[in-house]
Amino acid sequence: MRNWMMPFLLLLTLSLSGCGYNTFQTTDEQIKASWAEVLNQYQRRADLVPNLVNVVKGYAAHEKDVFTQVTEARARVGQIQATPELINDPAAFARFQAAQRDMSNSLSRLMLVAENYPQLKADGVFRDLQAQLEGTENRIAVARKRYIDAVQEYNNTVRRFPSNLTAMVMGYKVKPSFTVENEKEISKAPKVDFGAPASPVPAQ
Repeated sequence: MRNWMMPFLLLLTLSLSGCGYNTFQTTDEQIKASWAEVLNQYQRRADLVPNLVNVVKGYAAHEKDVFTQVTEARARVGQIQATPELINDPAAFARFQAAQRDMSNSLSRLMLVAENYPQLKADGVFRDLQAQLEGTENRIAVARKRYIDAVQEYNNTVRRFPSNLTAMVMGYKVKPSFTVENEKEISKAPKVDFGAPASPVPAQ
């Protein structure tokens, strides 16, 4: 693009009613705040993992594979640098989401192990950790939903006319968001309920 065209385009864009510049600033700040809360809740969950593993080990020390999976999943989460810039990098964002998905799957396996040990489910420390985990999973779901909404509003502004002209001139691009593998699960957080009996395993 010729040098003289850039100022012209900028002037033309800013002169249009509803150019979207202020909306970009507002929604970008909403995204940053929402992202910080997502990270805060995921960190809260990661901090629960060592205590959960240690309590379960006290009753089911031979379940080594499950403990290894949870520990390794937590390590992979910790290796990702979840900086503010990550939300502008689709590939890095995808790695972050994959690591958190592995963490969720590993925790689910750990909880299935706990179902087989009535004494563990009755342990006061374990029940307290279970309540904290359940609350954290709910907070994660809420934080993710707020982030998704903020990104959706920002991305709509990037694509809509005439704000898309502002996006083109200023270099604003769509931001990555969370995806859901199973759309039926989008509205509910992972269930962590140790009060109900485990479902019987079907006969082979």
